[in-house]
Amino acid sequence: MDRRRFVQATGLAAVGAMLPTGVAAVAAEKQGGGGGSRVVRIRREAHGVLLVLATGALRVMVYSDRVIRVLFSPVGDDPQHESLAVIHGPEKVAWQVNTTAEHIVITAKHITALINRSTAAVEFLDANGRTFLAEQAGGRSMLPVKFKDVATYRVRQKFAIQPGEAIFGLGEHPEGVANNRGQIVHLAQRNPTHIAIPVLMSSMGYGLFWDNPAMTVVKVGADKQPDVLSWNSHVGSVIDYYVMYGPNLDDAIAQWRNLSGAVPMFGRWGWGFWQSKEHYNTQLQVLGVANEYRSMKIPMDGIIQDWFYWAPFPWGSNKFDPVRYPRPTEMIGELHRERIHFMISVWAKFAPGSANYNLLKKSDALYPITGDKASWNPHAAYYDAFNPLARRLYWSLLNKDLFSKGVDAWWLDASEPELGAQWGQFANIKTYMGWGAFVYNAYPLMHTGAVYNGQRQVTDQKRVMILTRSAWAGQQRHAAICWSGDIQGDFPTFARQIPAGINFCLSGIPYWNTDIGGFFIHQSPADPAYRELFIRWFQFGAFCPMFRVHGTNYPKEMWRFGPPAMAILEKFDRLRYHLLPYIYSVAWMVTNQGYTMLRGLVMDFRTDSKVYDIPDQFMFGPAVLVNPVTKAGAVSRQVYLPEATQWYDFWTGKMLAGGQNVDAPAAIDSLPLYIRAGSIIPFGPSVQNAEEPADPIELRIYGGANGEFTPYEDEGDGYDYEKGTYAIITFTWDDKAGKLTIGERHGTFPGMLNHRTFRIVFVGPDHGTGIEPAQPDHIVHYDGHAVVVRKNTKM
Repeated sequence: MDRRRFVQATGLAAVGAMLPTGVAAVAAEKQGGGGGSRVVRIRREAHGVLLVLATGALRVMVYSDRVIRVLFSPVGDDPQHESLAVIHGPEKVAWQVNTTAEHIVITAKHITALINRSTAAVEFLDANGRTFLAEQAGGRSMLPVKFKDVATYRVRQKFAIQPGEAIFGLGEHPEGVANNRGQIVHLAQRNPTHIAIPVLMSSMGYGLFWDNPAMTVVKVGADKQPDVLSWNSHVGSVIDYYVMYGPNLDDAIAQWRNLSGAVPMFGRWGWGFWQSKEHYNTQLQVLGVANEYRSMKIPMDGIIQDWFYWAPFPWGSNKFDPVRYPRPTEMIGELHRERIHFMISVWAKFAPGSANYNLLKKSDALYPITGDKASWNPHAAYYDAFNPLARRLYWSLLNKDLFSKGVDAWWLDASEPELGAQWGQFANIKTYMGWGAFVYNAYPLMHTGAVYNGQRQVTDQKRVMILTRSAWAGQQRHAAICWSGDIQGDFPTFARQIPAGINFCLSGIPYWNTDIGGFFIHQSPADPAYRELFIRWFQFGAFCPMFRVHGTNYPKEMWRFGPPAMAILEKFDRLRYHLLPYIYSVAWMVTNQGYTMLRGLVMDFRTDSKVYDIPDQFMFGPAVLVNPVTKAGAVSRQVYLPEATQWYDFWTGKMLAGGQNVDAPAAIDSLPLYIRAGSIIPFGPSVQNAEEPADPIELRIYGGANGEFTPYEDEGDGYDYEKGTYAIITFTWDDKAGKLTIGERHGTFPGMLNHRTFRIVFVGPDHGTGIEPAQPDHIVHYDGHAVVVRKNTKM
């Protein structure tokens, strides 16, 4: 509905019956439309309006000039709800409330809430008075039920959605679709590929967070209701949701992170290549793999120790078997001398028989024992991550047993929690915050918080890095990366990972990856069919936020695939390292601006409806369009080049118009990559690890549009960047003038290169293409002062 004429006719944008704080509008009762949702009284509050209804109460709050919160309770006149995800309160922004005979209107700079007096249904408008989202009249429902010994409600809220509107996010799911329109999405943590995050983003330019961690079913234009979005939570005491308006989806996500917490920086070492398997079994194996990568001069930054390093000690003992790992501290030290970082698998469960179990048991910090007699799922108890004392104890054990030995990063496996692998079982567990049913999906948020907050209290010299199998809303603030769980190693499963990752990142959490090649592997690296799958998956993995190989049954180090395949793998590994200056700068955009690295096409091309249903293409940062090859035997694939821009073939430099489908060449040693016109990519030198100096930098300029990019640098680890210890340089390209401006450097940090070399390359056909360095068009010896380079002048 277009409300512009309504707003203009009533003068609500400028005048109206202003309600002072604490004053009830007595006339409202007479103007109500009857029924249980009828507005009876209105009271202006510090950050919004409280509406007392004939049944229950509705609080509508202005959280920022782009965010409105709606909170409804079916009883009483003061709805309250304490959020686990939202950690910041309302900002101090200008807003006003006006009333008419039919509506209460709350207006902020970019968003308006229009509340119907008769039905109390809320409608959301942009600054131009256009409706972008509306509750259905009568769509708010709370049915009294009882769970165990607790009186509660089944919670439902229905919204009307627009024809042609596409819905993204809601976590990670295995259906293989990017646009959730027409889907019934079950928000219940489960391995694999079910990560429940009640945050969505719409092609209409808004985001919505449903603040209820219970198991929830979201029907997105499904179930014979094509224009209805409904949220249906199994239990809950209130309806509580936040609407974030962009219309740029980066702005909507940034608003969400303003509510739920910013994304910390990983160490620069986190952005390189990570080798893993299920599982390295000895200290000699770990060191042997690391040394082989270094001796072969294949770039690498991390190695991961999966489970059972503790056997024969009980699960949760956090001990290394002294026979297989006789000197773990020295092992990690040797890795560090080679500039290789060490991640270790730790679980939230503890088997009887260890001192750690006894301590947690004595502190009433464990759930009941679950599991069976299988070696991977023994009788053990998960700790209660909702209990503040339990979280502190859990970290203290990791710190004493592992962090003190030099461990760099954490792999928090089975963080749903898995319990006895009876999915749904957690609902019947009594937690510190009550029955698990009420906090069902939030365990990974609390669990990652235990590790992140614990390590931050111990040191500010090493950045936290967590890899975990599950997530809930707000988890980005805990330096957590998710992976898609224990998936099969085949092409159909691979294809489904791409939209799963796109939607995960459109849920407000920017960092995600998969087990490259799949976890369950039924063919060896010597098998040609599996070799092809692994190469294609590896190519995709090079453009995921975390670049990591893992799997069971067969080892997957690069050299095991034979020389021809290894050459291709090494090529994409080196491409990743060439792109590190670009990637690290995009990571700073994520931290500083609320940006997203792995980007569904709707984020950059929201007005191009052709992108909504594309499940297998995405942007990697602002410049690179990535198009994975997900079919066996393919030598080409269809690629849609979004309109409103021109594109460069990364491998040839050929320019193509946007708004068209192309048959992109895709030989086994190539991945279709296209660069958006106007892009500036800092292309780093060949290095063996991410901590080597990135100098000289080949600065690739993709003409055809104006552009800007700001490379970011800091010490590479530690949290001094939070105090402003970093440096940025802004590059600006004026396409019409053919002029590149390298701006003045701002900031400094210990170890910064005061003088550096930029090799300027204006990309064109067969110039500045692929992974090999190009003959520069200009060379700039930069000392921190601004420099102007013109394309049409000779070097």
